[in-house]
Amino acid sequence: MERNSQRVRIKSTQTLAQQRGKLMLATFEQRTRNGEWQERKREVYDNGNSATILPYDAERRTVLLTRQLRLPIYLQDGLESSIEACAGKLDGEKPETRIVKEVEEELGYRIAKVERLFELYVSPATIMEKIVFFTCAYSPADKVSDGGGLVEEGEDIEVIETTLKQAAAMIAAGEIIDAKTVILVQYLRERVGD
Repeated sequence: MERNSQRVRIKSTQTLAQQRGKLMLATFEQRTRNGEWQERKREVYDNGNSATILPYDAERRTVLLTRQLRLPIYLQDGLESSIEACAGKLDGEKPETRIVKEVEEELGYRIAKVERLFELYVSPATIMEKIVFFTCAYSPADKVSDGGGLVEEGEDIEVIETTLKQAAAMIAAGEIIDAKTVILVQYLRERVGD
């Protein structure tokens, strides 16, 4: 993580905690706009890059979502579940390869082709995670299981099939509060003219 440029000099990084991801304290100098160097410290969490997807059935105008416990949301708001787009950590795999596996594991659909849309940092002030966004076509004929995720990974995922219009209404009603899902639903609505 030693990177230096004309405007940033990393002085040190210290690992504060490491389980699934790594929480670091970075000490760095930043050249301000007036040319002065300012020393700063920031906690940075590296939990790996990921991919997310919103499958869309153009004939029925439906999408596939998940519902599952997200501990940070529970701790913050007391909500026992979050409605989200299917997603997963890359764990060293190419985003296209990983997301096809996630669709089958979480949603229970086997798809052959995904469309890469864009890459975004959702919370770049403290989180290193970069998310690759996808969509794909699906139909009832692609269903191979009930999905639900991998039990050995502690996943307990409910699959939700709803219309794209209803997904947008769920955002407006505050039922969908996950940023990556909001981005995908709004992007797809704009694209298909729903």
